[in-house]
Amino acid sequence: MCEELDEFRELASSAGAEAVTVITAARKTPDARYFIGSGKAEEIRACVESMKADVVLFNHELSPGQERNLEQLLQCRVLDRVGLILDIFAQRAQSFEGKLQVELAQLQHLSTRLVRGWTHLERQRGGIGLRGPGETQLETDRRLIGARIKQLNKRLRKVGGQRNERRKARHKAAVHTVSLVGYTNAGKSTLFNRLTGATVYAADQLFATLDPTLRRVELPGAEAIVLADTVGFIRHLPHDLVAAFRSTLEETCEAALLLHVIDAGNENRHGCIQQVNEVLKEIGADEIPRIEVYNKIDMLNDCAPHIDRDADGRVQRVWVSAATGAGMDLLRQALAEYAWAESLTQHDQPYPAVEEEMLYAAS
Repeated sequence: MCEELDEFRELASSAGAEAVTVITAARKTPDARYFIGSGKAEEIRACVESMKADVVLFNHELSPGQERNLEQLLQCRVLDRVGLILDIFAQRAQSFEGKLQVELAQLQHLSTRLVRGWTHLERQRGGIGLRGPGETQLETDRRLIGARIKQLNKRLRKVGGQRNERRKARHKAAVHTVSLVGYTNAGKSTLFNRLTGATVYAADQLFATLDPTLRRVELPGAEAIVLADTVGFIRHLPHDLVAAFRSTLEETCEAALLLHVIDAGNENRHGCIQQVNEVLKEIGADEIPRIEVYNKIDMLNDCAPHIDRDADGRVQRVWVSAATGAGMDLLRQALAEYAWAESLTQHDQPYPAVEEEMLYAAS
C-alpha cells in the first residue's frame, strides 16, 4: 500500500501537480455515489476550501457518475488515476504517431464522460415550441468524437503498416531486434543511450519518454542487433492506453529477445516484475525469451557487475549501472552470446558450442 501511494505521488509530480495533502481511506466496497463515503467526501471538501486546491486526484478509477458527483460537491476539477496517466502521456508524446495514440486514448476515455460536460443543456423534449432539431448536443458530440476516433484509427493503421514494412525488412536482412521492457523509471532510456550512443531523453520521472526509438548496436564477435526502447509499464495501466499503443508495443511482440530492465534498488522490485509480466501477457509477448537486467546497482552496497547463468550456461540476468556504465561490457557480451547462438541455431548448431566460443572470445 505504501509503495502504491509513493508511486501515486510520483505520478502527480510527473504531471506537474504539487501535492498539498494526502487523504487516505479504507472501504470494503466503493460507494456508488462518491466512491468514498460521504463523511470522507466532506473531509476532502473542507481541505479543498481551506487549502484552495485546484484539483483533487484519486488513485483509483472513477465511474463517470462518481467523477461528476465529486466535482459538484468539491467545486473543483476531479481526476482519477486513468485521467492522470493520460494527462502525463499527452505532455510527453513528441512523435506524430505518439500524439495520435494519446489523442485516441483520451477520446476513448472522454466518450464515456461526455454527459458531465453538457449538464447545462436541455435534453430533447416534446411539446409545442420544445421540439429539438433532431439530435441533442450530447449526441452531436458523441457522433463527432466517434468520427474522430475512426479517423485516428485509420491514420494509426497506416503508420503501423509503415512500421510493419520496416520490420519485415529487418527480418529479411536477418537482423535480430532486442526490445527493452520494464517498469517505468527503471532506467531503460539511460541504458538505451549507454548501449547505442543515442541521446534519447531520460529523466528521473515516470513516463519520461513514450515514443519508441530503434538504434543499431554493434556487438563483440557477433552480428549487430537493433535495440528498441519502448514505453514503460505501470500498475493498472489503462486498457484504452494499451489498445492505443498496440502498434508501438508490436515492437515488443515481434522482438527476438526482451531485455527486462529492473530497478535493483527498488524495495518493491518483485511487485514491479509481476506487473511487467502481466502486461507482457496481455499484449501477447510473454513467450518471448528474455534476459533480466538489474540496473542501478550503484545505489546498492557492495554489488559488483556480474552475470547470473542457469544450469545450461545461458544468461539469466545481468547486473549493471547504466548511469555509471558499470557492467555494460558484460551486457554486450550477453547480447553477443544470444546473437551468435541465434545465428548458429539457424544452421543447426548447438548452443553450448556458442557459449564456449563466446567465453573464449571474451577472455
